[in-house]
Amino acid sequence: MCGIAFLYDSELADGDARRRLDACMAAMWHRGPDAGGLSRSGAAWLGHRRLSIIDLGGSRQPMQDPDSRFTLSYNGEIYNYREVRQSLAQRWTFRTDGDTEVLLAGLVVEGIDFLSRLEGMWAFCLWDAEQRRALLCRDRMGKKPLFYHCRGPGLLAAASELPALRELVASGLTEDLDSTADILRYGHPLPGHTAWQQIKEVLPGHYLTWRPGEAAVEQPWWRLEPFRYGGTERDAARELETTLIEAVRRRMVADVEVGAFLSGGVDSSLICAIIRRHLELPLKTFTIGFDDLSFDEREYSRRIAHALDTRHFEQCLSLGNAPELERLLHAHVGQPLADPSLLPTALVSSVAAEQVKVALSGDGGDELFCGYQRYQARTVLRWYSRLPSGLRRLAEAAVRALPEPTAHHSRSLLKKAHLFLDVVGRERPDRPYVAPELLDPAQFEALAPALAGRGHLPPGIPAETEPDDIARMMAADALVYLPQDILVKVDRASMAHSLETRAPFLDSRLITLAFSLPRHWHRRGLAGKRMLRSAFGELLPPWIWQRRKQGFGVPVHAWFRGPLGDRLQDLAESDPDGPVDARALVRLLDEHRSQRQDHGLRLWALYAYLSWRGQRI
Repeated sequence: MCGIAFLYDSELADGDARRRLDACMAAMWHRGPDAGGLSRSGAAWLGHRRLSIIDLGGSRQPMQDPDSRFTLSYNGEIYNYREVRQSLAQRWTFRTDGDTEVLLAGLVVEGIDFLSRLEGMWAFCLWDAEQRRALLCRDRMGKKPLFYHCRGPGLLAAASELPALRELVASGLTEDLDSTADILRYGHPLPGHTAWQQIKEVLPGHYLTWRPGEAAVEQPWWRLEPFRYGGTERDAARELETTLIEAVRRRMVADVEVGAFLSGGVDSSLICAIIRRHLELPLKTFTIGFDDLSFDEREYSRRIAHALDTRHFEQCLSLGNAPELERLLHAHVGQPLADPSLLPTALVSSVAAEQVKVALSGDGGDELFCGYQRYQARTVLRWYSRLPSGLRRLAEAAVRALPEPTAHHSRSLLKKAHLFLDVVGRERPDRPYVAPELLDPAQFEALAPALAGRGHLPPGIPAETEPDDIARMMAADALVYLPQDILVKVDRASMAHSLETRAPFLDSRLITLAFSLPRHWHRRGLAGKRMLRSAFGELLPPWIWQRRKQGFGVPVHAWFRGPLGDRLQDLAESDPDGPVDARALVRLLDEHRSQRQDHGLRLWALYAYLSWRGQRI
C-alpha cells in the first residue's frame, strides 16, 4: 500500500513546488516506508511513497510509459493483474512483474473502460503530458482515499491523506459548515466532501479529469446496480460460497506474508476459516481486548484461533491510550471522525505489523449480508409503532427511569432498550435513512442551533429490486457509512503502522451478488446473515453463529467520566464563536457523568470536532 500526491500550480516556482512535494511526501512516510520517488513533467509533479507488497525489487513509482508521455502514481492492489496482463501482452512490452505497470498499460491502451476489468482497490493519478490532462480515480467502494484541491484555472493538488494535502495547499482553507452539520449528525462527512470547503474527495467508483484552464469534471465509471436474482436460495448459497472463497484466494496474492484480523465474530472468523480449511495455508491472526470485560472479545478470538490452529497474537487496550486517539485523528485522518474504534484498529494493526505486511479483514460483511443491530432495531420498530401510543409512553418512561448501563449492548438487555429508544427518538418519516445518526433532532437543535437545516445532500442510493426499508438501509450503509467511516478508520489506522489491509467481502462480484438477492434471504425476523450461514454453516463452530453481535465497541463512556470530560468542557468553553453551544454540551456531559444516560459516543463526536477546530489552522 502506498501514498500518492499530485501538484500542478502554474504560478509556483520550481523550488517552491519541490519543497511542497517533499513536505507532502514526508507527511505520508508511514504509508510507504520502503521507497519513495518524485517525477516532474512540465509544471506537473507526481509523488509516491511505497509499501512493497508485490514485485519487491521493481515497480518503482512514479512510473512512466516508454515514451514518457504518461506518468502514473498509484496506491492499491489489483488482485487479478496476472490474468489481465496476459490480455495486454500483445499490445505492451512489460518491463516489470507487478500490478502497477499492468494498470499503466491498460489505461494507455484501453482508456478508462479498462477499469471495469480490474478486481482490486486503488486510488491513482495519471498525468498525460501530451494532452496536459490529469486523471484521478478511486476504486468501486472507495477503499483507498484520494483528496483534491482545485483553485482557479491553473492549480490542482491531490494526495492520499488530508494532512499531506495541506502541505500542498498553503492557505485559503475555510471550514465547511454543511460538512460540520453532517459530522455532528452522522459522525463523518458525506461522500465527496470534507471538513474544508475547498477540499473534496473523489467519490468511490468515480474518476476526475482536469486540464489547466478548464474546470474539473467528475464522472462515475461504476455504480451499484443490483439485478433480480433468478436462481433458488440454494443456488445463491452455492454461488456465494465459491465467490467468497475465490475472493479470499485472490487477496492472498503477495510477495510477503499475509495475516488476518480475528475478532471472534462471524466475518473475520469466516475469512480465517477459508484460509485455513479451503486454501490450506498457514496463518497468523491478530486481535486486541479491553480492560472492560463487556467490550473484550479475546476469549472468542482465542477459541476460534485454537479451532483453526492459527498462530495467534493479542494485546490489551487500557484507558490511558485516549491521547493516542486524538493524535491519530490529527496526524492521519485530518478531520473529525466520530468512531473511537479508530484506536483499537490502530493497536491491532501495530500488533500485526510486527509480524506481517498485509492483513485480511472482515469489513463489508455487515453491509452486504444484513448484520447490523440497526436492521434488527428497524424490524422491532415496525412492531413497536403498532402499539397504542399510551402504552409506548409508559414503556419509554419505565426504561428512561432506570440509569443507562455502560456495559456493551451485547451484555445488557436494559442497554439495548435505551439504545432502541434512541432510535425511536431519531426516527423521522420525512427524512430518508442516510447513515446511523448520533443525535435526535432535539439534541442537535440544542447543541448546534446555527446548523439546523444545514448539511449536504447524500449521494444517490440505487433503487432496490424490491421496495423494502431495510434493503435501502443496507444500500445506504454500503455507499455512505462503509466508505466514510469503516474504510476511513481501517485505512488510516493500518497505514499509520505501514500495514496493508485487504477486504474479501468487497470483491465486486460478491457485492453485486449480495445486493441482488431478496432481502428476506439475508434476514428473517431478528436473525441476520442467513445467506452466510447457508453457504458456510459447517465451516465455523455453532457457537460463532449463535453469538450476539458485538462489533468493535470501545468503552468511551469511561473516558468522559474522567479527565477527558474536563478537556471536552474546556474545548467547548474556549470556542465561543463556534457552532457548538457550550452550555448545551455541558448539560449533556453532566447527564453522562451522573450516569443517568450513556452519551459516550455523542461526546466523542463533539470532542473529535472541537479538537479539530482547535488545531485546524
